[in-house]
Amino acid sequence: MRHFITHTNEKPFSCDACGRAFSRKSNLKVHFRIHLNEKPYSCNVCNKQFTQKTGLIRHCHAHTNEKPYSCDVCSKQFSQKSNLKTHVRTHTNEKPYSCDACKKQFSKKNDLIEHYRIHTDERPYSCHICNKQFSRKNNLNVHFGTHTNERPYSCVVCKKRFSRKYDLNRHFGTHTNEKPYSCEICKAHFTQKHYLKVHFRMHTNEKPFSCDVCHKGFTLKSSLKTHFRIHSNEKPYSCPICNKQFSWKNSLNIHFRTHANTKPYCCDVCSKEFSQKSSLNAHILTHSNEKPYSCDVCNKNFSQKQTLNQHLRTHTNEKPYSCDVCNKEFSHKISLKTHLLTHTNEKPFSCDVCNAQFSQKHHLNRHIRTHTNEKPFSCDVCKARFSEKYNLKVHFYTHTNEKPFSCDVCNKKFGQKNSLDVHYRTHTHEKPFSCDVCGKNFSLKKNLKYHSQIHRKE
Repeated sequence: MRHFITHTNEKPFSCDACGRAFSRKSNLKVHFRIHLNEKPYSCNVCNKQFTQKTGLIRHCHAHTNEKPYSCDVCSKQFSQKSNLKTHVRTHTNEKPYSCDACKKQFSKKNDLIEHYRIHTDERPYSCHICNKQFSRKNNLNVHFGTHTNERPYSCVVCKKRFSRKYDLNRHFGTHTNEKPYSCEICKAHFTQKHYLKVHFRMHTNEKPFSCDVCHKGFTLKSSLKTHFRIHSNEKPYSCPICNKQFSWKNSLNIHFRTHANTKPYCCDVCSKEFSQKSSLNAHILTHSNEKPYSCDVCNKNFSQKQTLNQHLRTHTNEKPYSCDVCNKEFSHKISLKTHLLTHTNEKPFSCDVCNAQFSQKHHLNRHIRTHTNEKPFSCDVCKARFSEKYNLKVHFYTHTNEKPFSCDVCNKKFGQKNSLDVHYRTHTHEKPFSCDVCGKNFSLKKNLKYHSQIHRKE
């Protein structure tokens, strides 16, 4: 009868603690020792204890270094038959264990069990000191070392100590420069199998970690964890000087340079310095006039991908940034940031010459040119000079006769966005400028200015 159950796959004996089922009562009895932490089998050499006799027998091979099982393909030897069987699959590429949730296949049953916890979020291993839970026992063991500070594994070269043998082996590769793991497709070599596994996803485009909110996929679990802070608004990194908080450590590092005024990235052409490498890369394109990013709608070219993405919103009218105070929406984050200062009336930037204050550093820089009469922007066609880059851009349209801003209602085109905004009020009848004396509204600021003179004469 007991043998017949192996054909029917019937498992009538169930564990009261975790619900796991077994075909034999004896197997249930052995399994239950895990919950009782009962370990009746002890090693005569090192006194290590085990819940099962088979575990003790396997362990004893570690003392005798006996490896009776040999691979027919590569002659590698093993102390356990099960390890040999698992190893053979590296030659046959056999993956008999499949995940019911995502169909991913595995060569080891234990790998499947651990993988499945990604879907169930099961964390059966708990630290008895801080109650932190883990999906893998090995992760619990590593974590436990943070409480005990135990590091039993020492490097024979530099004497550095590690809590895990795996970490020691990985570290040792820095001394030998050995890279035993090779990619079958591009022949790139790696010091660790994990790095090879992650690298291989570049070829397969596999993204096993998916965001529950927006369903974006990631090749690394750590990348998913970092991405999720966008949704949770978690900001674990705080500036020790001004207490400003950040979602990413890199953002904190970049921000910190504003206090230290550190600009480690220097342009080889004009020696201008930058606090961020991305800013330097964007700046370099101004020398080469290279514009590798092109708009699919109007074919306009841009030197930066970010600028292209911002430009595309002029076609889609997308405004993803919203003000928490008045719900006004903006297509650019910097526009929202600038707008928020209208609510706080904050003007953190001050002129050293006349003490005039500004809400934006850009406005301060522009104002300073009224004192210096500096006009750094020059037209390539007629050599006219301008104090602001935007004015040069608008001026250039007089040479090209380009009118990039179009009215959605009547299709009339304009060379300046400001002109389009003013024109648009003829359709909406909007009059945003109001007289403080009599309350009369005007569509143009200059009309309000003319009107105000009437009250001055009174």
